[in-house]
Amino acid sequence: MSMSIPVLRGGSERASQDTRPLSGVDGEPLAVVHEAPALMVRMTAKSMRQAPHLPLDERLAVLARAGALFAEATLGGQTPEEYCEIQALASGVPISVARQTLHRVSGDCALLGEVVGRQSPAGAGRTARWERRGSTLGVVAPSNHPATHGAWLQAVALGYRVAVRPGARDPFTPLRLARALLAAGLDPGWISLLPGSHSAVDTLVRSADLALVYGGESTVARLRGDDRVLVRGPGRSKVLVDRPLDGATLDHLVTEIAADGGVRCTNATAVFTSGDHLALAEALAERLAALPAHPVTDGRAVLPARPLPEAQALRASLDRAAQGAADLALRHYDDGPLAPVGGAAVALRPAVLAVDRADHPGLGVELPFPCVWVAPWRRPEGVRPLDGSLALTLLTDDTALVAEALRTPGIRTVLHGPVAGWWRDPYLPHDGHLAQFLMEARGFAVA
Repeated sequence: MSMSIPVLRGGSERASQDTRPLSGVDGEPLAVVHEAPALMVRMTAKSMRQAPHLPLDERLAVLARAGALFAEATLGGQTPEEYCEIQALASGVPISVARQTLHRVSGDCALLGEVVGRQSPAGAGRTARWERRGSTLGVVAPSNHPATHGAWLQAVALGYRVAVRPGARDPFTPLRLARALLAAGLDPGWISLLPGSHSAVDTLVRSADLALVYGGESTVARLRGDDRVLVRGPGRSKVLVDRPLDGATLDHLVTEIAADGGVRCTNATAVFTSGDHLALAEALAERLAALPAHPVTDGRAVLPARPLPEAQALRASLDRAAQGAADLALRHYDDGPLAPVGGAAVALRPAVLAVDRADHPGLGVELPFPCVWVAPWRRPEGVRPLDGSLALTLLTDDTALVAEALRTPGIRTVLHGPVAGWWRDPYLPHDGHLAQFLMEARGFAVA
């Protein structure tokens, strides 16, 4: 199944002298990745500024066709199912996620005109124009979930030429999207794929007019304060259970924690409750521990996988963060939290840690598998323990608390009640609307 991941610029797929091997989570070789050196990154960003203007209607038509091609066509000799298989093996995410992403991207691309249209302010009209802040966007993409690439497709709809540095484990999704865009008729100067090292990342961020960067704590700290860079880091999404616990609530919590393998930044990593937090943690541990372990290319897979050394390192980091708190799910595993699923790969079984206070440092820890911290909460604490959430689900009848959460800048999305599948809504802002960063209102008057 080994394939070549090229540098793509100017509509041409090119080899590079700088390459690296990419293996699957099972240890088998998958691809050779050709990396763009810093000079090529700078030249590409410069040349993309010269790409011809494309009218909005043309951009939207291309995007709609590209979405359909991404889902249905053979691109670069690769069928949709072959893409799903290699994406799962490389990323360690269950194959069902890539299969769902095929259809999600197709549907979202057909709606992009309305999606970005809703992001413009109501005042943009007679006395103001909603215009781009630049012409090129550099994207430092993640590997945790293939649907994250939908963000930069919005940038194309808004008129940006986009250069993507793919995540180290998933170059396959942006390559397939780029091929779909070109096959749909996008001008070759509008899309580039630039695999590369960390130094190439910095070059891309400096060379593009604006940059969208996904990363962890160190990336966020390094780029914080640069108004040319939008950083999307850990989600630390949370749930508050402020009502009697029942089976439907437990079902919803399991979905929020473990859907898509628990790898999304919108998966819940902390649950607070005004009830008995130990009883809630025990109930979650029993349900989450029942999730089966399968190879990621098995349609029944629901847990992510990693090579054994990586998985052991993740569990070690969890043990350090726990500071003595017990993983209540462990008692349900006869053979431990890492389940062999073929070759070098092990599935990361869920972890549930009960802590006795709402300010335990573990509540801020986010790991790429179903891992949740459960803590007590009391109404006088308000939203303070719930702050710093990409998404906060409030299972409560306290409307004053909901209003307080909406007023809190560090809570980016508020969900009142058990909103099912909310993360699939293309109209719902993800850490704010992307257009808030890419666009600006400029005054306009005419005699």
